[in-house]
Amino acid sequence: QVQLVESGGGLVQPGGSLRLSCAASGTILRINAMGWYRQAPGKQRELVAVITRGGSTNYADSAKGRFTISRDNAKNTAYLQMNSLKPEDTAVYYCNAAGVEYGLAKRFDSWGQGTQVTVSS
Repeated sequence: QVQLVESGGGLVQPGGSLRLSCAASGTILRINAMGWYRQAPGKQRELVAVITRGGSTNYADSAKGRFTISRDNAKNTAYLQMNSLKPEDTAVYYCNAAGVEYGLAKRFDSWGQGTQVTVSS
């Protein structure tokens, strides 16, 4: 099994910054892609940013220029640096990781429990 634990959420004023972390653990052979998603009240979960093992990234239009996704493959950890935060960024942020487990080389696609980000004055 593969577990993901997010941290770094909280309350921040508009224009402020937060850095989210996502640590993966368990029977991990390789993590291919790691991503951040968010879900605001009454809305569907949406992609924020994704990064491949090789470092290629993709961002939602709302995140471009303000958010930066990165990862440390040795630590099985992904990060999301969020700058110039806006009230509309308020949501629960979820980490996702997809890869291969040890043993039978089974593929996994795991989610964290989420971390709340609130942008308000």
